[in-house]
Amino acid sequence: MRHAVVRVLPYTPEQLFELVGDVEAYPQFVPWIQTMRTWNRREERPGVSLLDAEVQVGFSFLKERFSTRVRRDAHAREITVSLLNGPFKRLLNRWRFDPHPVGTEVKFDIDFEFRSKLLEALLAANFHHAVDRLIACFDARAEALYGKGAAT
Repeated sequence: MRHAVVRVLPYTPEQLFELVGDVEAYPQFVPWIQTMRTWNRREERPGVSLLDAEVQVGFSFLKERFSTRVRRDAHAREITVSLLNGPFKRLLNRWRFDPHPVGTEVKFDIDFEFRSKLLEALLAANFHHAVDRLIACFDARAEALYGKGAAT
């Protein structure tokens, strides 16, 4: 399943890159993330860092745990997340933050497939709504951290 979202938010690319790159803070503002643990933090080269993260998510009927590798490239203003292990056959998402006249154009792409066809069918119906809610969580967190319309 693939989905892409493009939004313009009134914050600088650097602010949003830092916000999305701070995966340890996700349980504070993404309601379905119950726990987050990170390890193996390292620098690939100046401006490019990697870390591994294990997240536990919980929805009304579902609780899952999975591990990812997070690559943060400050020069490209891009964050990619790839699967290490968990209930997915594949998982890859990418955030990109490009300057825009009123702030930042945020591009979020996700491509995943669950191992369980039943689980995939259950989530498919609400997936677009879940991605929109995720983006709204980051927008609200940016407003709390940086103020409303910080880039203008």
